[in-house]
Amino acid sequence: MQWRRLNGQRIETPLLDAVEKTIEKEQADGYKLKVCIGTDSQVIGDEVHFATVIVFLREKRGGFMFISNEKSQRKMTLRERMILEVGRSVEVAYTLCPLLDLYDVGLEVHADINTDPAFESNAALKEAMGYILSMGFVFKAKPDAVAASCCADKVI
Repeated sequence: MQWRRLNGQRIETPLLDAVEKTIEKEQADGYKLKVCIGTDSQVIGDEVHFATVIVFLREKRGGFMFISNEKSQRKMTLRERMILEVGRSVEVAYTLCPLLDLYDVGLEVHADINTDPAFESNAALKEAMGYILSMGFVFKAKPDAVAASCCADKVI
């Protein structure tokens, strides 16, 4: 995955190094951090566009994010897309978890899945929640899943 900042600046160093440097700087500046990871997708023509974000939230002081965009030519159902979104988020969370534990930074995995059964994405809710919780992560779904449903949604 290639990562960038919201302003388009590429993150050239490996993700773990960039995250560690970011945490060290933010903590040295006196901020208490929480990290939220989420993925959203959208079908555009014959492609599925994915955006995964790592949102760094400064307690009561806003936040910022790292972004990774990818495309897939594979045809898939909405349920498959939802599970793929969750899989991408869990993969990043799993990579960052030891580092975040080391620096005592909270972690949440956000799924762009509606908790209301009237919405189609709800079909993947139980699977997504089970997957995320079984990995030991804090799970958030809509409307509380801001990393996925607000941040990632805006950078597809």
